[in-house]
Amino acid sequence: MNRLPDLLSAWALTLWVGGLWAVGYLAAPTLFYSLDDRVLAGMLAGRMFGYIAWVGLICGVWLLLFRLARLGGTALKQGFFWIVLIMLLLSLAQQFGIQPILQQLKDQALPKDVMESLFRDRFTAWHGVSSAVYLIQSLLGLAAVAKQGSR
Repeated sequence: MNRLPDLLSAWALTLWVGGLWAVGYLAAPTLFYSLDDRVLAGMLAGRMFGYIAWVGLICGVWLLLFRLARLGGTALKQGFFWIVLIMLLLSLAQQFGIQPILQQLKDQALPKDVMESLFRDRFTAWHGVSSAVYLIQSLLGLAAVAKQGSR
């Protein structure tokens, strides 16, 4: 792996999967554990999840294009390609589907915190969906790391 595109591919996967795990399972829980203000913790965690979603979109597109350019149609026969594609689709769903719904519920609850409003149950349900999608994406990331060297 001495060519720059190979190196960029390895870095992209490392950044994306490492970021998913660092934000979702280290930084966000630490915010909620350390800060007394859960609204602030939620806002900061939400920002970090948004940033890692953009990292995922960029890295995912790069990884797919790199594999297609390198291997052509053979890339479509590899588990790595499909794992990355599913991760990318989950990132798109999170960023442009689920997160806007969560934000809309927060906005509708104003001036109250969404957890103290009539929207609490809907917010909790959508937050659960978001958490499940994130967990699936994180686990797929581990599978992608395991398969990244396969040709």
